[in-house]
Amino acid sequence: MPITVTDEQIRADIFHRLHRKKKWGKSHTSFDNLQKGVPSHLKGKYLEIGKELVKNGYLIAKPTHYGTEVSLNPEKRKEIIEAIRKYF
Repeated sequence: MPITVTDEQIRADIFHRLHRKKKWGKSHTSFDNLQKGVPSHLKGKYLEIGKELVKNGYLIAKPTHYGTEVSLNPEKRKEIIEAIRKYF
């Protein structure tokens, strides 16, 4: 029986990965790194939710000549930490 993963769990996992690597504010990583190490059937979902998080202001996007970089928005720190604590 396959395990189902909710959008909320994926959001929390993205937050947790970036938080663990201390990617807040000016410290950023490639947008494509959001889906690294994820099962192949979920990679598209991770990128889709990553775009949604940028749109909603939880992730800060920084366009570069080699691709988009993202970091956690320090202004939403409390909400992000709460989402991480709920699942981790």
